[in-house]
Amino acid sequence: MTPGPILETPRLILRPPLAEDFDGYVELMSDAEHVKYIGGAAPPSVVWRQMMSVAGSWSLQGFGFFSVIEKGTGRWVGRLGPWFPHGWPQAEVGWSILPSEAGKGFVTEGSAASIDWAFNHLGWDDVIHVIDPDNVPSQKVAARLGSINRGPTRLPPPFQDARVDAWGQTRDQWAENRQQFDWLDQVVVRAS
Repeated sequence: MTPGPILETPRLILRPPLAEDFDGYVELMSDAEHVKYIGGAAPPSVVWRQMMSVAGSWSLQGFGFFSVIEKGTGRWVGRLGPWFPHGWPQAEVGWSILPSEAGKGFVTEGSAASIDWAFNHLGWDDVIHVIDPDNVPSQKVAARLGSINRGPTRLPPPFQDARVDAWGQTRDQWAENRQQFDWLDQVVVRAS
């Protein structure tokens, strides 16, 4: 049983993390170049704590990063979704995908479904994406989602020295931007 909903998009299943996702988390966080903008490579012991933090977010806040499962293969390919750690500048929809899965549109597809879910089911009025100014691929995803760069923001310790921008959009802006994702009306949201 997962402690939250399961969202089914055309190519993905988004669900809260399960213990079986650990190897995928480790694979994601082992590629130093790929994860340099989200804290850098980490050993399995640290990745375990990161994954438990995400699972705890679901239990305590009622939301957190979804595990991203490719429907065609059943493979864990990343994590993304609503996220709002203590001291964060604002509620965020963030993303991280395995390097082997980059460029397939999974991040945009899963993030669009997550933004829609956050506005419709969590009642958010605004959403941001915290992005390093050098992280061009993530900036492109944010722009495809309709978010705009609102400028620099600050993260809490121990990330207070990180240079990051807040990309984002309001609920009203999303109502316009979601029209480009005509498949969103077919997303299945079911209880676990």
